[in-house]
Order: sequence, then C-alpha cells, then structure tokens
Amino acid sequence: MEINLPEVLAEVQAQFDRYEQALVSNDVAVLDELFWDSPLTLRYGVTENLYGYDAIRAFRAARAPQGLARVLLRTVITTYGRDMATANVEFQRTGAARPGRQSQTWMRTQAGWRVVSAHVSLLA
Repeated sequence: MEINLPEVLAEVQAQFDRYEQALVSNDVAVLDELFWDSPLTLRYGVTENLYGYDAIRAFRAARAPQGLARVLLRTVITTYGRDMATANVEFQRTGAARPGRQSQTWMRTQAGWRVVSAHVSLLA
C-alpha cells in the first residue's frame, strides 16, 4: 500500500480545508456535503453520539452558530492508497480553557472525498 501519495494527499488536504472553513463559519450545506450520506456514517462529539448521516445532519441544523472559532494547533493527514485517509487535529477554541482533538476517517466515493467517521473530544 502506498502511503501519502502526493496527489492524493493534496486532494484530501483540499477537502479538509473546505471542511475546516465550513466548520468555523457554520456553513451547514458544505458540512453536510462532506459527510458520507449513509446510515453507516458516525460522529462522536463532545456531548453526543450520532449514528447515521441523518442524525449528523439534524445535529448540524440544530447547533448554535456561536463559539465555533478555533485555532488548529497540529494537523496530521495520512492517506492510505488512493481511497482512504485520516485527518487528526489538535485545536484550541477561542476563549476555551481546554484544548480539543478531532479525528476523521475520509473515503473516496463516487461523489468525492467524504468523512465516514469522526470523533471530537476535549482534554480534561
């Protein structure tokens, strides 16, 4: 298996950058686009466990758009072959005392790169 093929890494980085911009600006349409539309998609958040695209979409639609600004402290994106990747981030929310972590698994689909699994947590 080829790890971090430059062209694949660039593709995933571009989609990750779109996701990050959409996250901090609460662009729900782009956030919805970038998650795989499947009942198998999951997202574990700081206060919620979401199973399936519909649950993730409903969460995003109901979430307050305040307090989303953050600084990425460290980002590690790794691609595995041409169709799978992970993105792992350490971040600090503006005004928050505790840093956070975010992990995403990305998969190439017919519609493009999509998040199939995500986990967000805060350090104690």
